Amino acid sequence: MKVALADGIYWVGAIDWNLKDFHGYTTHRGSTYNAYLIVDEKVALIDTVKAPFFAEMLGHISEIIDPAKIDYVISNHVEMDHSGSLPQIMKAAPRARLVTTEKFGEAGLRKCFHCDWPLVPVKEGSELTLGKHKLSFIPLPMLHWPDSMATYCVDEAIMFCNDAFGQHFASSRRFDDEVDLPVVMLEAAKYYANILMAFSGLVLKALDKLKNVKMNIIAPSHGIIWRAHRNEILNAYADWAKGGGKKKVVIVYSTMWGSTEKMALALAEGVATQNVEYTVYDLGKSDRSDIVADVLVSRGLAVGSATLNNGMLPLAAAFLTYLKGLKPVGKTGAAFGSFGWGGGAVKAVEEELKLAGVEMVAPGVSIRYVPEPGELEQCRELGRTLAARVAG
Repeated sequence: MKVALADGIYWVGAIDWNLKDFHGYTTHRGSTYNAYLIVDEKVALIDTVKAPFFAEMLGHISEIIDPAKIDYVISNHVEMDHSGSLPQIMKAAPRARLVTTEKFGEAGLRKCFHCDWPLVPVKEGSELTLGKHKLSFIPLPMLHWPDSMATYCVDEAIMFCNDAFGQHFASSRRFDDEVDLPVVMLEAAKYYANILMAFSGLVLKALDKLKNVKMNIIAPSHGIIWRAHRNEILNAYADWAKGGGKKKVVIVYSTMWGSTEKMALALAEGVATQNVEYTVYDLGKSDRSDIVADVLVSRGLAVGSATLNNGMLPLAAAFLTYLKGLKPVGKTGAAFGSFGWGGGAVKAVEEELKLAGVEMVAPGVSIRYVPEPGELEQCRELGRTLAARVAG
């Protein structure tokens, strides 16, 4: 099954139909591990695949060339979903030299694999000529590891960008014009939210670095390859990295006996009076990685929890810990919740939202036991206040 990106350049990766979790990020649609082969006077393999999929990658390579003829293996990123097959491919290609970023790539590969492979460290501006194809290397530190880089094929204007612009999306098709684009963009947003949102400032710097680089094809290491809708994904990354989002409020809650749920729904009613879109998520029934994808594209966020031991319920605490690590940009928020004999949840939610960088629009609403109609009106008013800020 040869898949060509250009003359002498092929996709030789693997499809993981059954991947449903990527270190805590649910991947409902599976994923791919994209590796690329360039056949020229010298032969280069760009990235490998997760270790259990080595045979699939080797089979694709063998359809094109004897793997022993590979001269260079380029490691754009040390993480195991990209480098896991390095021990096997370095045995199959005994003359190959391993290209990686100086310092972080070198140290990462040595530490992960305890290897004595012949390394070729590269930095900004380093080049490698294979024959008619010339490669240049663009370090992209912290997108999303210190060693991360992109490899650029100068003559074909193909950007092999590793984790940037990717999606966890398994498909029998390889290119963006062969699949349902809205679904791919949804998965790209979820990928950005859960993997790259914490590094949005660095994403903007990377986009600025790449703005004058011609890219006929953007070839990430997960999901679909971009050739027809390059501007769409580049513009989306710029929007996501700048933060904010559309005029929408995401309402998230964890309830014990239903009181906090009543508050969440009343808050939603208040948002609706301002003609602002909203979604409501029960943390006991919704997946947090789906929720943060919605947070990424929305301006407002309200989080509620019942009180347990003077603090939040565990599901609310886990969600806010996850969100805090992702550092959302440009969000306006509110807190709400219920309690019995002693409060504490709302204060804890407010503190965690502030630590996540969310600007609080008003003091949170805390209600004892089951809310009365007048108390639910406080929730509606909080929803109106939050929606008005989001719409402004």
